[in-house]
Amino acid sequence: MATVRRPAVSLLILDDNAGSLELLSSALAQPELEILTASDPEEGLDLVFDRHPQIVLTDLVMPRLSGLDVLERIMEFDPSIDVILMTAHYSTESAVEAIQKGACDYLNKPVSIAALRERVGKLIENARKRLRALQLEDELLENAEFEGIVGNSPLMWDVFSRVRRVAPHYRAVLVTGETGTGKDLIAQALHRLSPASGGRYVVLNCSAVVETLFESELFGHVKGSFTGAVNDKPGLVEHAHGGTLFLDEIGDMPLSTQAKLLRVLQNQEVQRVGSLTPHKVDVRVIAVTNRDLRAAITEKRFREDLYYRLSMVEIRVPGLRERREDLPLLERHFVARFAEQYGKKIRGLTPRAQIRLSLHGWPGNVRELENVIGHACMMTQGDTIDVPDLPQYMQSGSGSAGAAPDAVPDGDVATLEDQERHLIVRALEQAGGNQSKAARMLRIGRDALRYKLKKHNLEATG
Repeated sequence: MATVRRPAVSLLILDDNAGSLELLSSALAQPELEILTASDPEEGLDLVFDRHPQIVLTDLVMPRLSGLDVLERIMEFDPSIDVILMTAHYSTESAVEAIQKGACDYLNKPVSIAALRERVGKLIENARKRLRALQLEDELLENAEFEGIVGNSPLMWDVFSRVRRVAPHYRAVLVTGETGTGKDLIAQALHRLSPASGGRYVVLNCSAVVETLFESELFGHVKGSFTGAVNDKPGLVEHAHGGTLFLDEIGDMPLSTQAKLLRVLQNQEVQRVGSLTPHKVDVRVIAVTNRDLRAAITEKRFREDLYYRLSMVEIRVPGLRERREDLPLLERHFVARFAEQYGKKIRGLTPRAQIRLSLHGWPGNVRELENVIGHACMMTQGDTIDVPDLPQYMQSGSGSAGAAPDAVPDGDVATLEDQERHLIVRALEQAGGNQSKAARMLRIGRDALRYKLKKHNLEATG
């Protein structure tokens, strides 16, 4: 039987007393645990930003920065890090303040080694479970993709099942759902899994075509059929012969054009504008809409016979609020995509950022989530996305104190590179040119800052 390797956990011990560092390091050492130490609080914070330990054990009273200051900086960086404060000057007030600021424990010196081992041991096991859960989520994400569509909820598995069953046989199919649900992805999956996958996939956005040109665009025309028709021109239906015609926003198609489309579906033939001769075509049609077509029929804006022809096979794509259990998977999917696109190493979202996203109503569905994560991946200066990295409308109130320097105003942003360079320059100015201080303000490690300085041809001292 293969041995399962436990996920490695790192622990940072921060104490200005060298003897305490040695004692605690020796007492807490165990297999699969990386122990980092620092006697200077600023060096300790650099290690937090560089190495991202899951647990930090810090003294309360230290020069330049107190344990509470360190705690606040760590909570700004990643509130999921477990921080234990130790002090020989215990008071109920300071203990309450530490817990309120995010500490998971507050211990009185001299600390019982047995009690400390037990307490830290539980945190290590919890950290291992979290790391294992992240590994399982990655494995789940790999198995929860269907033709590039992410979903593991019962509603989405039902959609995937319908697509598999329909794709080999359909001639016409109606895909419905709210804006941003991914209807176009479902249409592409239907095409790829159909016998017409080797043919063209021709797209027409019905809401973007001028009504007077609709029939010519869709069905083509012959020379002289109208002013400007100087040559015979095949339409998109003929262009899609042997493949698939994707009609986006079918509810915006003019009534006169709907009648001719019905003929294409019924007889598999098309007649160009101005021609008396029909042409046989072999084309599959996927119609997509976010409108209520039944209401449009009542209002005489959509043909009932066309609706029944299309809706013989209908696939409804659920909104994101109907499948909230897919939210964590979608978050990881988009974080991985945008991290690769922007050339960043981003592990994921902080717990409070995940909570913020889970409470949102998502009127724009998956497309809105994609935009939110894309914005956050661009804005984050660390390896995790926190609430201040989210778009302004997703935040409640202003960002927390000590956050990264202000971003470039929207009107001044040309590229991601410009944005990054501006943030670095601003941090260096506020830090008086000190690289270590600037790195802490940006919530990145010193090595990462040096790399970015070189990339942007910037210089700083310290």
